[in-house]
Amino acid sequence: MRGKITIRDVAEYAGVSVATVSNVINNISKASEETKARVLKAIEEIGYQPDYTARTLAKGRSNLIGIMLPITEKGDEPGILLRNNPFFSELVSGIEYVARKNGYDILMSGIETDQKIKKWINRRSLDGLILLGIHPKSFYDEMKNNKLPIVLVDSYDKHPKAFHRIMVDDEGGGYMATKHLLDLGHRNIVFATGNVHNSGVNLKRFEGYKRALSEAGIEFREELVIEDHVTSNGGYEIGKKIMDMGKKVTAVFAVADILAFGIIKAFTINKKRVPEDYSIIGFDDIKSCEYVTPGLTTIKQDIFKKGMAAAKALIDDIESGMLCDDCIIHSTELIIRESTKKIK
Repeated sequence: MRGKITIRDVAEYAGVSVATVSNVINNISKASEETKARVLKAIEEIGYQPDYTARTLAKGRSNLIGIMLPITEKGDEPGILLRNNPFFSELVSGIEYVARKNGYDILMSGIETDQKIKKWINRRSLDGLILLGIHPKSFYDEMKNNKLPIVLVDSYDKHPKAFHRIMVDDEGGGYMATKHLLDLGHRNIVFATGNVHNSGVNLKRFEGYKRALSEAGIEFREELVIEDHVTSNGGYEIGKKIMDMGKKVTAVFAVADILAFGIIKAFTINKKRVPEDYSIIGFDDIKSCEYVTPGLTTIKQDIFKKGMAAAKALIDDIESGMLCDDCIIHSTELIIRESTKKIK
């Protein structure tokens, strides 16, 4: 056949009506199994591709889920975020797995302003949105009024109580990481982090760090908190600052594995050994942790499972037509490898 193949071509080829082909495509049970088989065979043999725009208009649903990644630095794009921090790629993999199993496609972007996010949602006719990052109350109020299903991942905003939230026990994980270092005899422990007050995740892990110090009777010292971008380059800069502090520091708790990797690189280049000179523990347990040398001790959160949970919650809201406000909090686990060591 020449030109664009239409639903009429399928109907003619299969010897049925256009309405019958439409019912089969949209899984409406009005045709016999024999007729369905004939129509599906015709679609395959002549290479018909359904017009998804038209189907969206007809059904009022696009079967398209949006994923909005946080833009934290000027020039960031989703591809850069995925490359710079494997956390995001593992999370997106979990989302995509569940979405595909349920007949949904995903569309991913990173947009700087809430106004642009709203325009993107409308332009793409999204059925729902998985959202990371911090947004003002007005944004959540408008999304609630629009009845758009939204699932928030790692959101400690005070405003969005009307939406599904998928979290991890960040405060408990921060406590667990710091206590592990304390139990090994360390007392001067650097807290390596992104901006604490602009990130609920960093803040919760910081609170866990301080709670462990307090329970051990150790005074919190502001100079042991070092902030930079949560990237390997940011970790590298933190590593240099730690070495400038001299021998009083013996251990580091990094709020993300990717930060820990950069810190270890700075130590290695400057002939410092892990764990002989510095013990270091990360957070996330991304896949690379078990392959680096030394293997990184870390606080494990199941990132893939978190992505799966976010997608399932969103699809449940879409299919039910209801906006749920459940908060699902996943637990954390200490994974001990070679980067931490007991000191005398």
